Amino acid sequence: MTDAPPRAELLLDQEVPDDLRRELVAALDALGAPPARVHRVLDHRGAADIPWIVLVSLPLQAFLSGLGAEAVKDAYEAFKGVVRRASRPSEPAPGTLGAACRDRPMVLRDQASGLDVVLEADLPAEAYDRLVGLDLAEFTVGPLHYDRAQGRWRSLLDEAAG
Repeated sequence: MTDAPPRAELLLDQEVPDDLRRELVAALDALGAPPARVHRVLDHRGAADIPWIVLVSLPLQAFLSGLGAEAVKDAYEAFKGVVRRASRPSEPAPGTLGAACRDRPMVLRDQASGLDVVLEADLPAEAYDRLVGLDLAEFTVGPLHYDRAQGRWRSLLDEAAG
């Protein structure tokens, strides 16, 4: 039996428009991510469920390592723009569920370790710069968030566990 080639999995909220879905798939493809399968979440979940707008599951350490290459610099800039747009969907109608769910982050999930890296819409450029050099082996439990005050990616659960 042969191993199937790695694939990226994208799980999109119902609020993500098709043009943004296409743009996200193209941005990941341009960055050398494995081909992506795209799925949509069911829209009958409760308000306390899934707090993200897009979940991208892929071999994350290899993906992050590839982002540091000079050849993908333009593609990386495009990816950051897609993250910002995905995390801030178009203005929902007042009083709708969408109005309460604005500014939900995109999450990158490592298929090997299960670690989640939370990409908020307003991350500073330095967060993306540090993301490229991030060694996921340093963490055991996620999610990883960028700490602006300390200028680093961290897992509060790892730190709490000692």
